[in-house]
Amino acid sequence: MIFVVLGYIAANAQIENLKADIQHLIGQRKATIGVSVIANHCKDTLNINEREHYPMQSVFKFPITLALLAEVDNGKFKLNQQIDISANELLPDTWSPIREKYPNGTSMKLADIIRYTIEQSDNNGCDILLRLLGGTASVEKFLAKHQLRDIAVKATEADMHKEWSIQYRNWATPVALTNLLIRFYATGNEKLLSTESRDFLWRVMSETSTGANRLKGQLPQGTIVAHKTGTSATNDRNVTAAINDIGIMMVPNKDPIFITVLVSNSTEDGRTNEKLIADIAKKVWNYYSK
Repeated sequence: MIFVVLGYIAANAQIENLKADIQHLIGQRKATIGVSVIANHCKDTLNINEREHYPMQSVFKFPITLALLAEVDNGKFKLNQQIDISANELLPDTWSPIREKYPNGTSMKLADIIRYTIEQSDNNGCDILLRLLGGTASVEKFLAKHQLRDIAVKATEADMHKEWSIQYRNWATPVALTNLLIRFYATGNEKLLSTESRDFLWRVMSETSTGANRLKGQLPQGTIVAHKTGTSATNDRNVTAAINDIGIMMVPNKDPIFITVLVSNSTEDGRTNEKLIADIAKKVWNYYSK
């Protein structure tokens, strides 16, 4: 029994050392930074500023897609279902590979809209998913049903483009997003989606093309990271509201690492913000890949 207790104390001390290393990384940054890591069969937790509210930006496309796939599981939609997209839905002055390819509108499989929305973070694709769901309230209803708290989805992408302050209505705490990742990954009674829907979204998130210099930036070549990024503009006061990345890092022959890093209200440049996320992920990776 004494050896078990000593082992537990040693493990906690090592986690605290890792936390101290990360706090040293973020200490001099001109930003509000939240970190949440859960690993080792969910026995290890590392949190920094984990209860503050951070603007999600495109990270909110992850809970939106979860809610949509739950409706697929309920039989309301099918992944191979053709969805009509009008030219009026393809708003200008927003990031949208769909609009670039189909400026006059198109018909597209639901699965492909999800791919555009997650892999390429298409803003119009996101709002099309919200239209199918019946609005942001449906996403919050899904989260509440599964007792997933401290994630607010109030505004569409179109709304957020109207005024700077609106993006702060779509907020989350770092620990809430890490718990959402855990529930997405879970099987059994805790799962959010069917195996088919879960595997589909896992593949999509693993193929995400945005944020290559964030969580994945310093990890070994070929490392699997299923993740979703979020990025805001920078205003005329040189404030970037959000540079985010949340994801599941797969350590070979070991348990997954669930990690959230949110950088908010930063006056650092974009490269510095992204490197900070990569530096944090690398420290966590090194600790758990020993």
